Amino acid sequence: MGKAARPYSSLTATPDPERLLEDLNPSQREAATTTSGPLAIIAGAGSGKTRVISRRAAYAIATGAVPADQILLVTFTDKAAGEMVERMASLGHRGVLARTFHAAALAQLRHFWPGRHDGAPLPAILDSKLRLLVPLIGRLPGGYRFTPAKDIADTIEWAKIRRIRPERWAPEGADRAPIPADLFARLYRDYERAKAEAGLLDFEDMLVETVQLLEDDAPAAALVRSRKNWFSVDEYQDTNPLAERLVELWLGDSRDLAVVGDPDQTIYTFTGATPEFLLSFARRHPGARVVTLAENYRSSPQILELANRLVPGGARGALRAIQPDGPLPSVRRFPDAEAELGAVVEWIRAVGAAGVAPTETAVLVRINAQLPAIEDALTRASIAFTVRGLRFFDRREIREARHLLRRAQPAETGSALVAAIEKLFVERMGLDDVAADAGSEGRERAGSLELLLGIVDDLAAADPGLTIDAALAELNRRHAAEAAASADGVNLLTYHRAKGLEWDAVYLPALDEGLLPIRQAKEVEEIAEERRLLYVGITRAKRFLALSSSSRRPSRFFVALEPPRPALRRVRVLPGPPQALAVVPDDRLLEGLRRWRRERASADGVPAYVVAHDTTLAEIADARPRSLPALRRVRGMGPTKLERYGAEILAVIEDAE
Repeated sequence: MGKAARPYSSLTATPDPERLLEDLNPSQREAATTTSGPLAIIAGAGSGKTRVISRRAAYAIATGAVPADQILLVTFTDKAAGEMVERMASLGHRGVLARTFHAAALAQLRHFWPGRHDGAPLPAILDSKLRLLVPLIGRLPGGYRFTPAKDIADTIEWAKIRRIRPERWAPEGADRAPIPADLFARLYRDYERAKAEAGLLDFEDMLVETVQLLEDDAPAAALVRSRKNWFSVDEYQDTNPLAERLVELWLGDSRDLAVVGDPDQTIYTFTGATPEFLLSFARRHPGARVVTLAENYRSSPQILELANRLVPGGARGALRAIQPDGPLPSVRRFPDAEAELGAVVEWIRAVGAAGVAPTETAVLVRINAQLPAIEDALTRASIAFTVRGLRFFDRREIREARHLLRRAQPAETGSALVAAIEKLFVERMGLDDVAADAGSEGRERAGSLELLLGIVDDLAAADPGLTIDAALAELNRRHAAEAAASADGVNLLTYHRAKGLEWDAVYLPALDEGLLPIRQAKEVEEIAEERRLLYVGITRAKRFLALSSSSRRPSRFFVALEPPRPALRRVRVLPGPPQALAVVPDDRLLEGLRRWRRERASADGVPAYVVAHDTTLAEIADARPRSLPALRRVRGMGPTKLERYGAEILAVIEDAE
């Protein structure tokens, strides 16, 4: 950075601390040389924060500010901790400890637990809450038994990081649960009882018990503080209240705390994280120094211009490019999803021809349920890919659905088979009973089942005599193709999984209202987080970037990133010729559909989402189908819904003309 970066090995055990600073820019140097007292480093994307954290620790040791064994470098993930240990070792300091909050807390618990529990060792750590939650959820009444266990687990985690016990749930967290508050409180209590009876602690218990230990046991707290008293906390914008309390207890009377983060990359508030601890750091720590890192060493000026338009920078200010000019980002609209998928394929081929390796190319999506269509398009184009994270056919509900179809063996064929499968999903998997607004996993589950149904529907459209055996054979083939995905291929993953990663070329498809921002995001802060999520996606790209929409209701963020334009214009894009942009429709039809849904739900005595999800109504408004077959092609309009509501929906469309 600035000057050519010196290899770490040449800095090992340097007797001259100044050599640690030679390749740092002025802001990085200021942060690295502030080795005592409270410090907040506001580090923009690609600004070299990991280098600064390691050099700062090495500089503090080299200048005698702190012994190496008094340092604790707190990271967000185990992987980041391992990388930090390697960096410190390359700088000649193998004894410096880097750990996550949970790993550091667990080590302290193991040390003190026997002395506080009659010599008993620390209980085993539960590998997954789902092991205890699944049978408990299965005993819930009615359709609540289909509630995804992960949404329940996430809500329990949210409660625990706020130290909310089951008996306090109803008054303090009632609106957070994916099921009624009384049912959740009972389930939460039963989970805690089952965990205790099994002699286990869960992931949050590591922090809860450590905080309790340090609050209640003064000698233990004093011993912990005597061993580590110089702290650096990375990804501080994603710190939750429980972790923040742990930092306070570790710190005690020491003032040697440095925190590093970027408020514009806060994307985990659904887990309880908040940027407020970072934003209020200087106020809470009198005399704190605040250093801003805004020079970006990752992305081209053209990519950063787009990122800065989306998120101007707030407390950090706009990112400043260090890299040379690159190609203009591609910003395109397409008439439908099929055309957009074709463009994704062509763009991957184009950047490949420009010298970008498949492993340096990524396609990012908002939710996992968007990936199978991209996987299928790449498979047909003979483009290798790898899914980073949970693959579609490995999802629990998809495995259960395929198992259900193998057992049930419906005898119908063609479109009647699709209707029979949808009926099975409704009755046996609660597809229509999933409250789509309740939790992220509930949305993923419903989307995955609807996508699986859509795959079978497409097969039936191509083969009117489709049998269940033929359908299962094709699902097996697609599963095998997904499982055989190459580790050397194009990366497919969600925005959340992309945090902390980077590639030469990044494509961001489906920037549509209802997907990004996701339709459940209604409050101002929820929309702000969706904007930050797109910002994270954009700033993963080094040289090539593409964004696209295939909806008549493109994302408000997508529209904001387009150059000023009349209703119809032509834009410069890469790759391919200029693309005509469609006029954005008004909302009259969508409002008419919502009014019809309210009336129909009231008449049927069911929640509105059972009649149709918001995304389904939005897609109907986009497509404006004029016939039942055309309406059936809208995602979420299965045979049962088509039969029940099809004629009414077509009448609403006709009235809106």
